[in-house]
Amino acid sequence: MPSSACLERTIAKAIDAHVSADTPPRLVAAIRHAVFPGGARVRPRLCMAVARACDGDDPELVAAAAAAIELLHCASLVHDDLPCFDDAALRRGHPSVHRAFGERLAILAGDALIVLAFQTIAQAGGHSPRRVAPLLAVVAAGAGLPAGMAAGQAWECEPQVALREYHRAKTGALFAAATQAGALASGVGPAPWKPLGDRLGEAYQVADDIRDACGSAQWLGKPAHRDAALGRPTIAAEIGLADAMPLFDRLMAEAQRAVPPGRCADALRELIRDETERLIPRALADELLLSAA
Repeated sequence: MPSSACLERTIAKAIDAHVSADTPPRLVAAIRHAVFPGGARVRPRLCMAVARACDGDDPELVAAAAAAIELLHCASLVHDDLPCFDDAALRRGHPSVHRAFGERLAILAGDALIVLAFQTIAQAGGHSPRRVAPLLAVVAAGAGLPAGMAAGQAWECEPQVALREYHRAKTGALFAAATQAGALASGVGPAPWKPLGDRLGEAYQVADDIRDACGSAQWLGKPAHRDAALGRPTIAAEIGLADAMPLFDRLMAEAQRAVPPGRCADALRELIRDETERLIPRALADELLLSAA
């Protein structure tokens, strides 16, 4: 598993490679504000862990894929926080990009991060050029259409929402892209790795719904109770916290079972166990279940 410091250097290098004296300095500052300090970085960690499990032989392309996945995730957060969506004042415990730099620069920073993600992959394929096109395709599918993050966000603008499709697109798609990208960057077929990403993505959205319903801004690092305030469909509202908690546990257990066999399978399962506890600590889960009983 890559160290946190190594991963931060990988992401910083991806940004630095595309910034020059000609780049507007406030745009650069807004981009860095969006990306650093990071959150758990679970998506790029997952991508790199899958590559290791696949005996990846092109570390440069693997690092580019992982960085691209995180840049896309950060772009989605910048756009999600905008006044036309959540109008969130905080992200990761700091002012959101539009609060710190204004709405215009926030939009441009999010757009630039999306483009930067694909620039990063495209320029890292020197050793394995045949892998670049399928890698770009799977990452693009996680971000755009027909059922990537952009489609997931757009479901919020529709009069009726199929909750599971909404969750799969908004959150699950980039997790599936992360696992498949780790395989593709290593020269391995992505199909066996997609179910792992699908289960993790669904579990993360369930956890996000639960955390928003019962968390605080201090704990979350962003405004709490926004789903209810904005009238968004959530699993917590649809089936209740008492049933949402077992669903989260079941999805994380299914994710562990979805890890393909191999020499790094145990390390991946450990990552999933750690994330289960980080997202919803056992003590909190027990408290929620008790209060819901």
